[in-house]
This record gives sequence, C-alpha cells and structure tokens, in this order.
Amino acid sequence: MARRTAEAGQAGRTRQSVENSVAWTLRNLDSVVALGAALVIGLLDVFGGAIQDNVVSGATLLVLAALVFGTLTERRRRVADIQGAMSATHRALEDLTMVRSLTGAELEQALDRARHRTDRWVFKGGTGTYLRAVTLPVCIREAQLQRRSLTVKIDIINPADEQACAAYARFRQTFAHRLDVVPPDSWSADRTRKESFATVLAACWHRQRLDTLEIDVHLSSVVPTLRFDLSASCLIITQDDPRRVNLLVERDRPLYDYYVTELHQSREQAVALDLRRTVPLSEEPTVDETMRLFEGLGLPLPTSFTDGDVSEVIEKALRAENPYRR
Repeated sequence: MARRTAEAGQAGRTRQSVENSVAWTLRNLDSVVALGAALVIGLLDVFGGAIQDNVVSGATLLVLAALVFGTLTERRRRVADIQGAMSATHRALEDLTMVRSLTGAELEQALDRARHRTDRWVFKGGTGTYLRAVTLPVCIREAQLQRRSLTVKIDIINPADEQACAAYARFRQTFAHRLDVVPPDSWSADRTRKESFATVLAACWHRQRLDTLEIDVHLSSVVPTLRFDLSASCLIITQDDPRRVNLLVERDRPLYDYYVTELHQSREQAVALDLRRTVPLSEEPTVDETMRLFEGLGLPLPTSFTDGDVSEVIEKALRAENPYRR
C-alpha cells in the first residue's frame, strides 16, 4: 500500500514537471525555435561539412525571423505590462480622490444636496445643535413632501455624564474665539447638557408627529472632535470651526462604507434610548410633560434644573437657531 502511494506521488510529480516544461516552452516558443534552428544548423555545419550555402542562408533567415518574432512578442508583453501599471496607477489616483475638501459656501451646498431626497441620516457629534436646527426639520419636510419613510440615527454626548459634558465644553471653549460667525454663548458643562437634552426632546417631538419617521438616539461618553453627517448619497465630515477644511466622501467610494461600519460600531458602544417609552407631547410641550418624558426615558433632568432651565431646553429643542449662519 505504501509502495503504491509512493509510486502515485512520483507519477504526480513527474506529470507536474512535464506540464511546467510544456507551459514554459509555449511561453518562450520564439526563443526555443531560434535556438533549436541555430543549434541544428551549427552542428550540421561543423560535423557534416556538406551543407549548401542556400541552406545555411535559409536557416540564418529562419533564426533572424524567430528573433524578430521574439522581439515583437516581448514588446507586446511590455506594452501589456505598462498598460497594467497605468491601470493600477489610475485606480490609486481614484482612491486618492475619494475624499474632496469643502470650504466656505461649498459646505452648506453639499449639506443641502445631501439632505435632498435622502431616506436616511446618520449623525455623530457633540450635542446636535445644527442637526435639530436645520438638518432634522429639512429632512422631515422632504420626507413629508415625497411621502416616504425616513430613518435617522443620532449619536451625541450623554447629558447625564458630567465629566463628558465638562470635557466637551472645554474643547469648544478652547476654539470659540476663532469663530467668525455669530458669537456663541460661552460653552460650559451646563450648556452642553441642555443642548444634548434638547436634541433628545426634539427627536421625541418629531417622532410623535411623523409616523414614517424611524429615529434612534444614542448617548456617548466619548468626547468627539469631529461631526459626521451621513446621507444616502454621501458622508460629510466637519468641525466646529467653519473656516477649517471639511471633507466630502461620495457613496460609491470605499471610505463611505468604512464609515458606515465605524458609525454603527460607535452606536453599539453608546447608551441607546427607547423612544417608545415617551409620554405624548403637546405642540408646545410643557415643563411637566418634558420632565415626565425624560423620566420615562430613564434620563431624568438634573434636580438642579429650575422651570426656567426646562423651558430653555424646550426652546432649544423646537426653535434652535443655525449656529453657523452668517
């Protein structure tokens, strides 16, 4: 049995060797023909001495023809290699241009196009002020006009995490003096909490008024330095300073898919709110309604909040102003 196995293995190796030899010969047929003809004629001329001149001349021509054929074949191979390298370079350049920079008015135009006819919006950022002031109302209005569903996923700072709120306030305050837009109020941990609470309230309020709106809110303890707005057509990455370069990634680029996964994983590590556990909200929510809503979400407002503080959260939720208007 062992002998037959060894013989079978030897036969397999022999067959593989023959196949490799045949394949090499076919790939280098021009060189094989030229070399074979030259050897045959040379040997006959040396040992035979009886070869006519016309035979030698014909053989010489045959060898030269084989060499020319080989040269042309090699040139074709080189052309194919160059074309392959150019194709790879072209793909590399396309990958380099998968991200486009946005400055000035280009950013708002890109956001307008992203909101147009989209059926989804994913946001990850600090407190979602621009989201509730512009993006959410516009996307909902478009969904109503088009009579279609809208899916929104929001990932913001957890207002119950005082350390995260304080850290975000320090980050925003550090660069606030560089803004050349309408001067914002001083950032503080208290303001950060109110802005995040307002985004949660806005999400609940809109959800109760559009049956085709599927909206999720996730609360993170990680302080972000960038904002991510992802629609059905593109991803836009921005910073709080509108003078800085922002980035646009079209949907057909690999980086778009990478960030879809990245944003999903970020939400998986955040606290998800069950927005089904909410009390009905009036067109103009009252202080009591708002407090009961947050208690039902398992996210009670701080005991230090007065009625005035709760009213401020309601105002920010329903009538937020674009923080970057000029």
